[in-house]
Amino acid sequence: MATLTVLTASDSFSSVWEELAASFGCELRVVTAAAEAHRPDSLACILSVPGREDQAETELRALAAAGVDRVLVVGARPEHRLAVAILHAGAADYFALPGDIEPLRAAIAERRRRVDSRDARESLARVQRESFDFSRIIGHSPQLRAALERAAKIIPHDRAAVLITGETGTGKELLAQAIHYNGPRAAAPFVEINCAAIPGTLLEAELFGHERGAFTDARTAKPGLFEIADGGTLFLDEIGHLPFELQGKILKAIEEKKIRRVGAVGVREVDVRVIAATHRDLAAAVREGNFREDLYYRLNVIPIQLPPLRERGDDVLLLAAHFIRQLAAQYGLPEPPLTNELRGMLLSHPWPGNVRELRNSLERALLLGDGRLEVSDLFAPPTQPQSTSSGIPFPASLADIERAAARTMLDRLQGNKKAAADALGISRSRLYRLLEPVTTPEG
Repeated sequence: MATLTVLTASDSFSSVWEELAASFGCELRVVTAAAEAHRPDSLACILSVPGREDQAETELRALAAAGVDRVLVVGARPEHRLAVAILHAGAADYFALPGDIEPLRAAIAERRRRVDSRDARESLARVQRESFDFSRIIGHSPQLRAALERAAKIIPHDRAAVLITGETGTGKELLAQAIHYNGPRAAAPFVEINCAAIPGTLLEAELFGHERGAFTDARTAKPGLFEIADGGTLFLDEIGHLPFELQGKILKAIEEKKIRRVGAVGVREVDVRVIAATHRDLAAAVREGNFREDLYYRLNVIPIQLPPLRERGDDVLLLAAHFIRQLAAQYGLPEPPLTNELRGMLLSHPWPGNVRELRNSLERALLLGDGRLEVSDLFAPPTQPQSTSSGIPFPASLADIERAAARTMLDRLQGNKKAAADALGISRSRLYRLLEPVTTPEG
């Protein structure tokens, strides 16, 4: 139970303290020495000085030395100069009773809301810590264990940037969640964004927010993800797809801990841990001029490489057993055994989609087999060759395939050439060349 601590040399307002403690469900503690006032569970510490308001500064210094801060001072003299002097001496606020009883009650109510909010966040963080524990990342292979040990080492150092690399489906987001929810920022937000899923024209406003009227549809101001993640972690997934013109702004936000909304003049301070992830080779992207070298080094303070599933040996069997148990319970199906034939297939398959592909394959096989696992259901049938009218042609020359891929991506992104170029990992000028009509010699 929270306590309401009152430091006083008289009982002038004793009935007030009793009523306040009862109304806020607190235990009342009345002390006569500053050294007795410190309590970690105290909702508020009130310094009561009726008739001796001029001594408040001395008492406030004693309370500060005892480790008590944000002290509410209560006296009887409703004087503006006195209130200003007490606030300058370090008080959180000054109240003159009986006239200021309602403002005092409101101040304590605000403390109550903050404590309740903090307790709720900490309670949620405990639940999330259990949900996103490192035990969710299953495997005993030396490569995986080395990656997890490195991640565990940097968890307490919550200002260091982390770059998680690895193929698609290796569990980069899962590792980022484990780092956040097991660290000192666990009670603050974990905010994620896939940099490849949002067109570059919208990504800046999504990350940094915008002011009203900043662009045509900006009818109201909106905070960006950096602001929403303040105090917590911002997970920039697929950072390799970040448009080049945004990379400098991201670097500045990380280094200066300040952001500027689109259309704003002033800056806002943010305290955010950045975890980035990518399946691309950023070092190669730097050499090719597609990724800023300074941003790469700023993100790559703590690099963590997650190995592909095909290099993790028997981990595929551990993961398969886990997913089968989980999926069978989810769909109310009997849990089928892993036969020797299935084990051999699981170990020999290259798993280009890694852990995500493994789970999806087992889910499909369980559902198609009504709870049984058939080798024929485990792997999706090969895709049929496509004609030019339906997408990517095959067989065809490499040039024809590239042109078809460019047109298909442009169609999927509703004609947004910048987003199509980003998604394909090419420059806009190359995209334009691919979209140009093919000319053939006359004759």
